[in-house]
Amino acid sequence: MSKSTVVIVTGVSSGIGRATAEKFAERGCQVFGTVRNIPKASPLPGVQFVEMDVRDNDSVKRGIQFVIDRAKHIDVLVNNAGVAMLGAAEETSIDEATWMFDTNVLGILRTTQAVLPHMRAQRSGRIVNVSSVVGFLPAPYMGLYSASKHAVEGMSETLDHEVRQFGIRVALVEPGFTKSNIDANSPQVTNKISAYDAERDLVSRAVAENVGSASEPDGVASTIIGAALGTWRMRHTPKGEASLLSKLRRFMPAGPVDKSLRKSFGLGKK
Repeated sequence: MSKSTVVIVTGVSSGIGRATAEKFAERGCQVFGTVRNIPKASPLPGVQFVEMDVRDNDSVKRGIQFVIDRAKHIDVLVNNAGVAMLGAAEETSIDEATWMFDTNVLGILRTTQAVLPHMRAQRSGRIVNVSSVVGFLPAPYMGLYSASKHAVEGMSETLDHEVRQFGIRVALVEPGFTKSNIDANSPQVTNKISAYDAERDLVSRAVAENVGSASEPDGVASTIIGAALGTWRMRHTPKGEASLLSKLRRFMPAGPVDKSLRKSFGLGKK
C-alpha cells in the first residue's frame, strides 16, 4: 500500500480509532486522524491530526477540506467516533438521547456527506462505519446506544446500495467489548429511577467485568483495515466474542439467545 492511499479515521485520540490509524500508517497509507482538540492529543507517528467535531457541520466541512487541500483525494473514510451511555430507556432523557444520536448517527452522516462528492468525482472509495454487536443484538440498559447502532447499520446498508454505482462501497465493523474509553468510561444516565437501581447496577458490574477481560483494540483495528482495504463485504466481526455472537444471532432461536443474553448481564429468568 502506497502513500497515494489517503485514509481518514475519526476519533483517534485513544482506543480503537488510535490503533486503527496507527495500523493504516504502518501499511504505508497517508493517514489523517480527527481529534476535537489537537493540543490535547498525544502525537501518533505517521498520522496527521485534523481538528474536527463530528457534531458540528462547519467543523466537519473544514476538516474534510483540510484533507483535500493537502492530499487532493480521499480513498477511505473510517467513521469510528462515537459515545455510549448506560441506563434504562425510561430514565434516559431526550437531551441524552439527542447527544448520543447526534454523535453516533448524525456524526457519520455529516462526515459521509462531506466526503462523498470527492469520492464520486474520482469514481472510487470505501466507507467503513464502526457499529457494535449491539447493532444486531441489543443489550439491556443500553437501549439508546443500541438504537443508535441499529440506525448506523440501516443507514450503512442503504448507503451502499446508493453509492456503488460510483465505485464506492460501504462496510460495517461490529466489535464486542473492547479495552477502550467508550466501553470503560461510558457515563450513566443523570436522572435515575430507583426502581431500576438493582438491575442497572448488575449490568454496570457485568460491563466492567467484560471490559476488564476484553481484548485490546488491535484486533478490532485489524478488522477495520481488512474492511477498508480488502475484498468488499458488508459485515465484519472481529474474531472471538463478536464473531460468536453474530453466529448465535443468525442461527439460534430467539428464546435461547434472550436467555443467554440476560444471564451474561447477571439478570434474572423473567
